[in-house]
Amino acid sequence: MKKRNTILLLGVAAIAILIIAQIIIIRGIWKQNLEMLDLRYRLLSQEAVSTLRRQRAVDVYDTVRFILDNYSEKVAKELSGIKDEKLLQQKKDEILEYFTMVLNKEQDLSGYLSAYFERMGVDKEFSHRIEIVNLEIIGVDTFPIYQNEFFVRQRPPDQRGQGQGPQVSVSHTLPETLDARTSNILVERRGLEDNYYFLFFEYYIDFTDKRMMVLRASSASLAMSIFSLLVVVILFLITYRNLMEERKLSNLKTDFINNMTHELKTPLATITVAGKTLEMQKIRSDETKVLETAKMIGKQSVNLNQLINMVLEISMWERTEFQLDKKKVHIEELMNDIVNSFKVGPGNSASLSQKYNFNGIEADIDPIYFTTMINNLLSNAVKYSDKDPVINVEGFTNDNKICISVADNGIGISRTDQKHIFDKFYRASSGNIHKYKGLGLGLYYVRKIAEAHGGDVSVNSKPGKGSIFTVTLPY
Repeated sequence: MKKRNTILLLGVAAIAILIIAQIIIIRGIWKQNLEMLDLRYRLLSQEAVSTLRRQRAVDVYDTVRFILDNYSEKVAKELSGIKDEKLLQQKKDEILEYFTMVLNKEQDLSGYLSAYFERMGVDKEFSHRIEIVNLEIIGVDTFPIYQNEFFVRQRPPDQRGQGQGPQVSVSHTLPETLDARTSNILVERRGLEDNYYFLFFEYYIDFTDKRMMVLRASSASLAMSIFSLLVVVILFLITYRNLMEERKLSNLKTDFINNMTHELKTPLATITVAGKTLEMQKIRSDETKVLETAKMIGKQSVNLNQLINMVLEISMWERTEFQLDKKKVHIEELMNDIVNSFKVGPGNSASLSQKYNFNGIEADIDPIYFTTMINNLLSNAVKYSDKDPVINVEGFTNDNKICISVADNGIGISRTDQKHIFDKFYRASSGNIHKYKGLGLGLYYVRKIAEAHGGDVSVNSKPGKGSIFTVTLPY
């Protein structure tokens, strides 16, 4: 048990390590594909923006400029008259919110990018977001409305008043430190300047099915990883099951050898003692004692021969197909002969009753093997009884089948053992295994004979309540 648990734990640990390794690999592939997707659309977007700038007659922010300049002229006058710091800050927040809304709503860059992506044969469905980096309202005085930390650190030299006209444009890529904070793709950073405002902002795009796009790109690697994991798990389970079957078979064979040794010792010991007895002068001079000893040797030789023949027959069944010599037999007559012969032989100490309702049918069976099968059931009923054996044999027909049941008042069989009692070499674990003689082949023999006739055998039993074995054969 300890060795089995160790093997199981090692196998589970190996599979767990493999799963973790596969997860790390899949995450790496996912991250790589995500980065490739971002890079692809960033390059396409920058290419689209560059193309747009070369078309000087096109300005995707012309509506934005008009709306914001008119609005800035108005709020510049309002800002000049506000002295309260709290009210001033509220007004600045309102201005920032309005600028952000107008930029996101009135710009035409998103439509241009969507059309460009469609021409390039890539996904054109995306959402956009414009984030203001710096905003100033210009009136009599200049009012700083908003500046984020990045702009304060990275702002290039003052671009107003350097002869660049009303539009300031910066096309360099946003540093990784800022890009890492969001999953959006940065398209451009841009400045707009008009009569009453100066504005610097960032334009981002985000694909609504970005995860699905990456998943499609990673599907082959993901499928292979899952498939390899399943193969490893299945192979482990099969190997573990085979190992346990081999272990079980090894234990059964060990039990069989021990039982066989025990069974062979009895007749051999008896024959040995009888041989030494015949060496005694006193015994040899008594003809009656010699005859009794000779009969004892003969009986034990028969028992020894039966044991050897049984093992040889089982071995033959494993190597060749079971061969039957079927004949038409009056089943009720055959059952009476078998049971009556058993009464005067091994079952002379048992109380035996018979009840048949075969309606005079004849069955196509092998009478020799059939007799052996019934005798094995009757012998077990006597052997596995710790009190005076009481055996009831019944027979009837049902749906063109012969049903024969052998019920006893023996020690019974546990539910666990019932699953295995028809297996080769198996013996129920009931205390001292040598208390009841046997090799674990009798019921295996019964099942093989029943199956060779196209039938089956079943058992119904409770410990301490006896057992009922039922053989069903077609006729």
